[in-house]
Amino acid sequence: MTKIRWFVTGGLAFSLGCLAVGLWARPAADVAAKDDAPPKAATSRIAAVTVYPNSALVTREVEVPAGQGSMELVVTPLPPHVVSSSLYSEGSEGIRILTTRFRSRPVKEDTREEVRKLQDELRKLQLNAGKLQADMKACEANMQLLNKLETFTTASTTHATEKGKLDSESTIALIKYVMDGRAERTKEMVKLNQDVQDNNDKIEFANRKLRELTAGSSKTEFDAVIVVDKVNDGPGKVRLNYLVDQAAWRPQYKFRSGKTAKDPVQVEYLAAVVQQTGEDWQGVNVMFSTAQPMLNATPPELDMLAVSVVPRASVTGTVPMPVRAGQPTQPGEFYKQPIANPYGNTNRDLQEAAADLRKKAQSELNLKARDNRANEVFNYAATLDQARELVVAEDISRSAFIGMPRGGANEGPTVTYKLDGRYSVPSRNDEQVIEVARIDMAPDYFYKAVPILTPHVYRQANLVNKSKFVLLPGEATMYDGSDFVGRMNLPLVAVGEQFTVGFGAEPQMQVQRQMLSKDRTMQGGNQILKFEYRILVSSYKADKVKLQVWDRLPYAENEQMGVTLIKATPEVSKDPLYQREDRPTNLLRWDLDIGPEQNGEKALAVGYEFKLELDKQMTIGAFQNRDNKK
Repeated sequence: MTKIRWFVTGGLAFSLGCLAVGLWARPAADVAAKDDAPPKAATSRIAAVTVYPNSALVTREVEVPAGQGSMELVVTPLPPHVVSSSLYSEGSEGIRILTTRFRSRPVKEDTREEVRKLQDELRKLQLNAGKLQADMKACEANMQLLNKLETFTTASTTHATEKGKLDSESTIALIKYVMDGRAERTKEMVKLNQDVQDNNDKIEFANRKLRELTAGSSKTEFDAVIVVDKVNDGPGKVRLNYLVDQAAWRPQYKFRSGKTAKDPVQVEYLAAVVQQTGEDWQGVNVMFSTAQPMLNATPPELDMLAVSVVPRASVTGTVPMPVRAGQPTQPGEFYKQPIANPYGNTNRDLQEAAADLRKKAQSELNLKARDNRANEVFNYAATLDQARELVVAEDISRSAFIGMPRGGANEGPTVTYKLDGRYSVPSRNDEQVIEVARIDMAPDYFYKAVPILTPHVYRQANLVNKSKFVLLPGEATMYDGSDFVGRMNLPLVAVGEQFTVGFGAEPQMQVQRQMLSKDRTMQGGNQILKFEYRILVSSYKADKVKLQVWDRLPYAENEQMGVTLIKATPEVSKDPLYQREDRPTNLLRWDLDIGPEQNGEKALAVGYEFKLELDKQMTIGAFQNRDNKK
């Protein structure tokens, strides 16, 4: 029976049989005798590719020739960036996989078609360069001959003049021949110089393309060798799967507002793909996944967490910070050292470092590189998280998700997008963009003003993701119709979730903020500071619009100072989400309706008063911005 292995990929499980890749069928008994012979490539094609954030899973369909019994199939060449430990194969009806192995072999030259074409082009250009050099030497020799003829003509004319035997017609004809010949040779030399320069430019360009194609590769090619057992006579197919690095994707978006407030907002969901694997994906089924491939079938082992207690005065300095994912970790490095002091690091530093370490450890497991070291790195990441939870984090609500920084690309469940149709994604240096989906969303437009930060009023829209796609965090380019208005960072948006996007500043609306009064009085042992502010909103639009106005009061972090909103005209928003999330941190919001042509004396006024109470011996000592959402 075929042995089944399970490869888990970010919550996805693949049932992996042994696959056969068809190149050349021959009895298994002949394999050892002919291993040194050049492999004969069988017919195979890339059928599907799943692109992950830092790698890709390639699936090849390989033709198996007719006949019964054991056969060896060789797929060659595999791309230079293949992960050798990731090869697995899947059989089909009547075809059983016996073995699948990876091998490398030295070659004299690169056998890829695009490389061979460039090498042939370079040979032709180099031959042409030799021909041009020969032509230039011939032209220079002709010029020298003309110079000698000119010298001879001058001497002959002088001698004939002295003897009184000058033949003017012959002399003039000879001079004209020399002049015409020099003019022609000069033009020829200029043309040859131009041809040489053009040819050199083509050689340099071809060499640059060749360097790009062969960068990081050596005189080695890689094959997949698969032995299958067939029970039927007819031909068949098997699938070879392998991971490649130098491939990645990230989400991008384009939002276009309609001509009217009732027109839907068009969302283009795009995937920016990096494909530098050295293997072109031609006419393949493409999927994009947020999972991280996990080729380990068992979880890492949990080590004991030893904790010691030391005097508070002795905990100064910082923890040795881990390297970022993708950088090498050497044996005996920081992850074997005790965390003597986490106090010098921020909550976010430790959180991001732990997430990076987990990625690095998983990568080492995928490559079958030192499972013990990967286990140590996993445990060190967990130690960072627990040090953060037990010592550094002041607010447990800000450290609830282990190994997942807020807003990270893998936040939330793993998602996979399967594109309709087939796509071609060549291997090249520049980023390529593929459309994942095009979605229409009904907008609820409003305007937002934050006068303490900016005098501009911005147009925004509340949208609901009613599509079947989870919108991942990424950069969005915003358009008002066909006009570019700016960029924004889109957060993670689940299916059915409401989110807000912006469409740039609105030139027909203005906002101003002004402090009207400031008073200081004494009441018992306390001093009371009172402040009054006014915000004026002007609209030159012809339609009635909704507007949010935001401001803030100081937020007291201890009981030594009291902050009270005395009155606000009109009242601040009663929106439940605002009252729960923002009002407790003294952010102020007003939800207003602004009529058409409401400006000048008709400008809408928003006013509020607040007071600060503190001991008369105290004063405000520091100001600091803090993100209340982190």
